[in-house]
Amino acid sequence: MTGEQWENLCDGCGRCCLQKFKNPTTGKIYYTSVACFLLDLDSCRCTAYPLRRKLVPECLRLTPSNVARLHWLPRTCAYRLLAGGKDLPSWHHLVSRDPESIHRAGISVRHRAISETLVHPDDVEFYLLDKRL
Repeated sequence: MTGEQWENLCDGCGRCCLQKFKNPTTGKIYYTSVACFLLDLDSCRCTAYPLRRKLVPECLRLTPSNVARLHWLPRTCAYRLLAGGKDLPSWHHLVSRDPESIHRAGISVRHRAISETLVHPDDVEFYLLDKRL
């Protein structure tokens, strides 16, 4: 798979760009509805993708070798699905040929996330989501 093909696997859900908390005892990951300041909340795409790791040092680069270890990736993530030997869902843009299908399916964070620029860092915990992604 070429680098371009790999990058095109991203389904554009924006879920990996949400702030998360990890329970130090159980290791369980809890998502919030607070998104990285670089996430365009309408398109659910990074506004500075080539520079993201410079602007947000904790932003990870997904690779074929690390995806299987990143258990915090949403269960619907195309990278995670393929690493697990599963097919892409019908709403994935590579299947549907429609980049809006993920939003219509309710998988993306469109209209459900808030930029971290609008939330005080001490208040992020008030935005915990009650369901697992």
